[in-house]
Amino acid sequence: MRETLNIVDHTISKGDQLHHVVVNAGKIVAMQSDLQLRESVNESDLINADGQAVVWASKVLKKPLKQRVAGIDLMVNLVELAHKKNYKVFFFGAKENVVKAVVDKYVDQYSLNIVAGYRNGYFKKDEEQDIAREIANSGANILFVAISSPTKENFLYENKELLKKVNFVMGVGGSFDVVSGKVRRAPLWMQNSGLEWFYRFAQEPKRMWKRYLVGNSKFIALVLKERFKGNK
Repeated sequence: MRETLNIVDHTISKGDQLHHVVVNAGKIVAMQSDLQLRESVNESDLINADGQAVVWASKVLKKPLKQRVAGIDLMVNLVELAHKKNYKVFFFGAKENVVKAVVDKYVDQYSLNIVAGYRNGYFKKDEEQDIAREIANSGANILFVAISSPTKENFLYENKELLKKVNFVMGVGGSFDVVSGKVRRAPLWMQNSGLEWFYRFAQEPKRMWKRYLVGNSKFIALVLKERFKGNK
């Protein structure tokens, strides 16, 4: 986490751009068949392991990652960094009432100075470039995109040139729902034990069972295939 924050801070201070993405088990499984998503992720400048399963897999494959860097934790730390360094943040995604609640919370916690702008995540494909221009012209140093995969990865990748004035761009998935209070996050002990996915599953079993139970099984199969491939 500390390395990531230092890299982002250095990028913004230099006036460069950094395209960030997080990966979890589900996204890695999706990347096997969604070639556009795979390209969007692989062409990013900085990739963090958002899911604990990815950290475990890295150890099984003998290429250990130092730690999990959850997207929501990185976002919260970056908002604090923006307040300290006078950076501007654009919040893009979720429903209108949710994104507004996120902005209101951070304005109350810090100040209005950190907000470059905000917009909900409901739009048509032909509106994407206009939205990207709006964000680019807002003066934002940091962009958080709270839209589900693969839409957010592809939006950032396809509009990278239009967003080049924004120093740091990042997809944050459902983080706005958590920050706004719409969705509860797992207790810290579950986060540290790699059981955050189970807490989410328990809250919305009908919507999440396929993503976690089927997706996680496919991920385990991919890891084992890669592990034993190396022994041939």
